Amino acid sequence: MAALLDTTIVAVALDELARDLSATVTAIQWVTTSYVLAMTAVIPLVGWSVGRFGARAVWVTALGLFLVGSILCGAAWSAGSLIAFRALQGLGGGMILPVTQLVLARAAGPERLGRVMGKVGFVGQLAPISGPVLGGVLIDGWGWRWVFFVNAPLILLSLAMTWRWFPRDEVRDERRLDLVGLLLLPAGVVALLHALTGLETRTGIGTATLTAVAGAGLLAAFIARSLRRAETSLLDLRLFADRSFRSGTVMMFVLGVTSWGPMFLLPLYYQRLHDLSALDAGLALAPQTLGVALASLLAGQYADRLPPRPLALAGMAAATMGTLPFVFATRDTDTLLLSAALLLRGAGFGVAALPVSVAVYRTLRPAAIPHATSTSTVVQRVGAATGTALMAVILQAGGFAPALTWMFVLTATGLVMAASLPGRESPRRSP
Repeated sequence: MAALLDTTIVAVALDELARDLSATVTAIQWVTTSYVLAMTAVIPLVGWSVGRFGARAVWVTALGLFLVGSILCGAAWSAGSLIAFRALQGLGGGMILPVTQLVLARAAGPERLGRVMGKVGFVGQLAPISGPVLGGVLIDGWGWRWVFFVNAPLILLSLAMTWRWFPRDEVRDERRLDLVGLLLLPAGVVALLHALTGLETRTGIGTATLTAVAGAGLLAAFIARSLRRAETSLLDLRLFADRSFRSGTVMMFVLGVTSWGPMFLLPLYYQRLHDLSALDAGLALAPQTLGVALASLLAGQYADRLPPRPLALAGMAAATMGTLPFVFATRDTDTLLLSAALLLRGAGFGVAALPVSVAVYRTLRPAAIPHATSTSTVVQRVGAATGTALMAVILQAGGFAPALTWMFVLTATGLVMAASLPGRESPRRSP
């Protein structure tokens, strides 16, 4: 729950962080981006680590890293130190979520995956709902450092629960770790995102272009090497030959862009354009995650009985409609109206996200689940980092009006992409 809480609790702290640490918008967005990129970098380790050391050991290690990172973030003295400590925190958070997903997928099986994910999604969304509000309370009452310190008791409680209830490990896999791939993939992604943030000024275009070429080259080398090494690679890219996995994973990237980018943008919008306090901004954002939670619970009842495409299309249509009012929003727009729009937007994402997650596993063999979890989650986190960096660049260059318009355009793109998901009723298992 702490890792989920941290995805939104920091959002309402960004405005105060920028002022207190004397950082620009594009600099302070790395507080979020470094966390997401660290989560992305460590996710490919999950499948190998679980096979080598067992899910229980990986889970305890992840909680420990997250705890240490959280305490160090609370003690940070500059933007640079905070960004570095957020990366450490992200290493732990990056393992927590996929290990949870992997254990659930194994326990539920393909026939009950939608129902289980729906119920767990509802419980999991309690953290994002409370995140902005709790963040506002902590910031207004004790300052931004307590946004990170609050994780400590939650992690300690999780460790105690792990000792009592976490399932024991199964047979171990002695597959070797692809260290070269582990270096190529994060380096390529970081280079591309660094190039993106360098586009905010004309003087940085030349450097950004060279960095982008280097990043693209690193990713191309990673892909070529992974296809050659097949099952021994960091990520099993052969899974993309499965249509359901391919379309679901691409859609997860789109959802990462369209949900995480606005998660960075909207708190700043409320605090800077509507002059809301951190707590009031958190309350204004809560309807979106409330919509996600309720819709996830409802969609879970149908995700196992319906093909992914109609649910995802309906969800993304609702999310697009809920985003449209922000295109025309001004300083004088009633925040209650915008909160109602966020409720619809969140409900749309809640309906769309679950069938997308089910599509990823829909036709795969059980043995492929760990590799599918790692690969799809990496793609989603890369989308999240891309969305955050993109929104920061647009906001820094053009202000809130263009950024809000792009928020709508990206969400509408998700609606178009949802049409690529499988429309067949019955899942077929890959050989």
